[in-house]
Amino acid sequence: MTTFVKGPVSVSVPATSANLGPGFDSLGLALDLRDRVGAEVTGSGVEITVRGAGVGQVPLDADHLVYRAMRRAFDAMGRETPGIRLRCENAIPHGRGLGSSSAAIVAGVCAARALVAGGSLLMDDDAVLDLAANIEGHPDNVAPCLYGGFTVSYREQDQYSSTQIAVDPRVCAVVFVPPDPVPTAIARGLLPEFVSHADAAANSGRTALLVAALSRQPELLFEATRDYLHQEHRETAMPRTLALVRDLRAERVPAVVSGAGPSVLAFTDRASQADLEKRVPDGWEAHRLAIDHEGVRVGIGEGR
Repeated sequence: MTTFVKGPVSVSVPATSANLGPGFDSLGLALDLRDRVGAEVTGSGVEITVRGAGVGQVPLDADHLVYRAMRRAFDAMGRETPGIRLRCENAIPHGRGLGSSSAAIVAGVCAARALVAGGSLLMDDDAVLDLAANIEGHPDNVAPCLYGGFTVSYREQDQYSSTQIAVDPRVCAVVFVPPDPVPTAIARGLLPEFVSHADAAANSGRTALLVAALSRQPELLFEATRDYLHQEHRETAMPRTLALVRDLRAERVPAVVSGAGPSVLAFTDRASQADLEKRVPDGWEAHRLAIDHEGVRVGIGEGR
């Protein structure tokens, strides 16, 4: 007999930026901008309310991504899906390359685990990562969303895994968010099937350098964020994004396309965030963000 906890559980998940320039489908960083989900077992059915980002756009039935992730998690734990009431408060922009879908997936999987008595024994964090990455299709956003901080993710023998690397405390970011989304499927569809050996080698070197730059040598972030694999190929889908990246990099600001875009992430320090924020293009939004070091937060009750 399946036993569920009494009352609601609360889950809070951070925004994330993947790739960070050269670290395609492997590097990810959690940012201090959070979605919040409240979930509760009911007698039957699905009841979903949404506030904030995605209102009027996301489904409010069984097709909602948080609920779909919950169902996958219940299945993985060998538990029957109960009736569910969901309350979603979204701060992460949708379709902007800031990990909104990964946030929904991680929130759903962790909410389901928290609702099952003994859920952490049935599904540990490694299993949560693997399930979330399989739902999303790649691990680079779900890993920092789950663990926080800076993560390097990989797949070995059909199992997704990730390791955390400490971020130099001097590192902050400004994220520039355009008004219109670009679906990830469109952005990924623009990538070439093959790349040259020279570009692959150059990109590998910059990825390794980026790990060193973020962890202990932020003065190297400009050189370390040089990408050879994906950003330029996406320009037709997001010309203003690439124009902003080029303008910032012309002034040696370590700017990159955030994930699949179209947002732009620029690394800086706390003292320079305000000045960099002023570079926001007309019609865009700018967010001064710290690095999030916690990842997912789960509580019992109506906690925030």
